[in-house]
Amino acid sequence: MTFLPGMVVGISIAAPVGPIALLCLRRSLTDGRMVGFVSGLGAATADTLCGAVAAFGLSALLALVRQFHTALEAGGGIFMIVLGVHILRTPPAAADFSPAHARNLRAAYGSTLLLTLANPMTILSFAGVAAALGREVIGTTPWTASQFVAGVFSGSALWWFLWSGAAGWFRQHLGPGMLRWVNRLAGAGIAVFGAAQLVRLAW
Repeated sequence: MTFLPGMVVGISIAAPVGPIALLCLRRSLTDGRMVGFVSGLGAATADTLCGAVAAFGLSALLALVRQFHTALEAGGGIFMIVLGVHILRTPPAAADFSPAHARNLRAAYGSTLLLTLANPMTILSFAGVAAALGREVIGTTPWTASQFVAGVFSGSALWWFLWSGAAGWFRQHLGPGMLRWVNRLAGAGIAVFGAAQLVRLAW
């Protein structure tokens, strides 16, 4: 049974607090839990794609990621800085409890999908996990490997569901002043993550 190990891996990859977590937190608090959850699904999709690369042993794609590792990390760092500054400069709107517009949901999903894929460490982390677990755990056939990948998506999606749900619960208790601070802290945090990524590359 490779589904449960996949779920554990999906949760462990999604759980650490990083730019995606800050972005989903901010969107859950300012735009509602649905927008935050859909943002998390974008990250979960990216995690699933990376898990599939590792599970099915797509060595050519892994080699390509390693080849363009620096360029991808630099692009991701710049994207995080731009996104963080944009959040800092944009005052949070008053809480709107009407259903989220489909266009907003598509933008939320797409932005976190691209941001997660722009970080080559995601796919390299899965490659490391795959090597550590071994083929017996991940699966030795396409069917068992597919179960592992489905588990990765389920675990990651579950984490983002809980994260956005908890943030959405606090949303109704936050006034405009607190939302402004959430905006500032989230924007600054995302920008700092991006700057740290660029500094690490330059070092």
